[in-house]
Amino acid sequence: MDKKNIFVQRLDFQNEIRKSNFKTYFLFLIFFALIFLIAIAIKVIFSLAGYGILFIAGVIAIIYALIGYFAGDKIVLFTSGAKEADPKKYMHLHNVVEGLAIASGIPKPKVYVIMDQSPNAFATGRDPKHASIAVTAGILEIMNRQELEGVIAHELSHILNRDVKVMTIVSVLFGIISIVSDIALRGLLWGGASGDNDNKGSMIGIIIAIVLVIIAPLIAMLIQLGISRSREYLADSSAARITRYPKGLADALLKISKYSQPLKNATKGTAHLYIVNPLKAGSLANLFSTHPPIEERIRRLNAM
Repeated sequence: MDKKNIFVQRLDFQNEIRKSNFKTYFLFLIFFALIFLIAIAIKVIFSLAGYGILFIAGVIAIIYALIGYFAGDKIVLFTSGAKEADPKKYMHLHNVVEGLAIASGIPKPKVYVIMDQSPNAFATGRDPKHASIAVTAGILEIMNRQELEGVIAHELSHILNRDVKVMTIVSVLFGIISIVSDIALRGLLWGGASGDNDNKGSMIGIIIAIVLVIIAPLIAMLIQLGISRSREYLADSSAARITRYPKGLADALLKISKYSQPLKNATKGTAHLYIVNPLKAGSLANLFSTHPPIEERIRRLNAM
């Protein structure tokens, strides 16, 4: 590859990374705007008491997220059935992880294997010093070295990009909106709104506020999915930058896409961690998937 092509490819890496980051920031902005609107809505419905609901929801969501942030990696590794990879038996895997970690400038993560034939992998841990990578036995069987490097580089990119931290913040914001919506709707059922029932304008405002409270969790979920997908694109681009060989990850994703068997121990709560959706949902459910379409990911990688 000549110098001109290398320069153009580097620009492609940077452009894809820049676009993914911009989308993440934009979706976060929408998230905060939605919380602001929710605050106004509950004030309209419950007057000043609404701010107390927002505060309670925030505390609950933050406590829940902190537990997930500091203990989530251990929980995920346990529930997925991951076992530490023996350095002798899985020497090839350890060598790939170590080499790419050195190239990325981070400590080598702990390495785990899941005894499942469905090809998949995930990374977890709150920062590079507390990180782990898990791969399935199936992915080790079907990948050549370049493809495995692409997969591992993708997972290392999640660690480098602090995606666990990003998704923890997303979980807090989503939790606040979900809890506020639930408390507000229960409050309406038990206590009713505080507006002036004789004031037509006040009633219209309350109706709009109630509609917003009802649909807010759905909007928040779509934002959450959008951020998750943007981080997958970012990890793909970052992996291509680390290996300097986008085709390796593209070929790996193509191989994985040919397997329809779901991962046995995967759950909806952990699905977003994997390199591809481990639940193998149908086309309708894919509209609400935490992952972008594999075909589009492959197309972007091949265009680099």
